[in-house]
Order: sequence, then structure tokens, then C-alpha cells
Amino acid sequence: MGKTAIILGATGLTGGLLLEQLLMDNRYTKIKLFSRSSCNIKHEKIEEHLVDLLDLSSQKSKFFADEVFCCIGTTKAKTPNQEQYLQIDYGIPVMAAKLCKENNINTFLVISALGADKHSKVFYNRTKGRMEEAVFMEKIPNTYVLQPSLIAGERNEKRLGEYLAKLLMKLVNPFLFGSLSKYKSIHPITIAKGMIVLANGSHTSGRIVSDEIKKIANNK
Repeated sequence: MGKTAIILGATGLTGGLLLEQLLMDNRYTKIKLFSRSSCNIKHEKIEEHLVDLLDLSSQKSKFFADEVFCCIGTTKAKTPNQEQYLQIDYGIPVMAAKLCKENNINTFLVISALGADKHSKVFYNRTKGRMEEAVFMEKIPNTYVLQPSLIAGERNEKRLGEYLAKLLMKLVNPFLFGSLSKYKSIHPITIAKGMIVLANGSHTSGRIVSDEIKKIANNK
């Protein structure tokens, strides 16, 4: 029998690419998806659960796997209400980590962001920092918090600010090296591959910044 993985956020950019990679990976025989909407992919490995992710605790009896990959995230444009934003970017990953702890799942990977800091004056960075702290408090043996910089790649929805930032980063990236390398934009497939390497390797648990994610992904 191969391994079972859970993905939260498989309908998003990075989560969708992660799903594609896991479907091609012979180490995995079942991929459980917990999502609000269908990924619209038919595959013998996929077990899809269409649920309210804000009520993830109700899924405890189904929440069993070898590894959990959390690719949940929203934006200020999509979710301008800060309370709703917190429920998504903080509440869902933290509840997923709690379920891992309760169901003895020893590997939890979550996408955060470069600059996450619970003391930040920036709401986005502060939310990510608080989420990271709460996740680590669950003391799951293999906990990996990935902190990517600006994520490149095309999304289904249009985000003008992000689009302009990506154009700027294409110009700036060649000048970011040494200690500044972590600020280079990163492609979502690199994040997805890095998550799989981490889940199947012996990397030390903790926070993993953008340039380190790229190095890890290259070992796939």
C-alpha cells in the first residue's frame, strides 16, 4: 500500500499543481481533497470531499492520511473583511494542524509567506505570523512552514496589483543574489515540488524561506 495525502486548497494555483504532481507520484495511492468546490479531475487516486472549510473540525472522522498539505490562502481584494480573512488564512490552517495532532498525522506542510511576523503592523504579515505560531504550538513531529516570496504564474482570476508586481519582479530578479536571493519571485510548481520533497525527506522541521524552497525542489 502506498501513502495517502490530504490537500487543502487543491483548486488554487499552487494546490492544483501539487495535486498534479502527487497524481504522478507512485508513492501515493490516495489523495484526499477537502475543498469548497470540485477540482473537476477524475482519477482513481482522488477522494474528493466538498465541504465548508470554515467548519473543518466536522470532518475529523475523515481526516486521516500520512501527510497534510495546506495550500489555503486568500487576498484582500477577494476578502476585504478582516474577520473573514482571518477565518480563512488563520483559521483553516490552524484547524488542519489541530486535526493532524488529534488524528496522529505526523507530517503537516503549510504555505505561509515571506515576511510573516506576528508583531508586524501589516495585517497580512501579522496574520501569517500568528498562523505560523499557532501551527507550531501543535507540536506535530514533521511541521514545515514554507515562506515563498511573490508567487509567479498565471491565475484564473485577475489581480491587477499582483500582475504589476510580477512585471516588476521580472526586471528586479536578476539583481537579487546572495542574501537577497530569497526575495526573487518563485513559481508555484517549485513550491509544489518542494513540498513533496520535504514530505518524503529528512529535512529539519521549521520555516523554509523562498530561496531554500527552490534548492529543495531541485533535489526532487
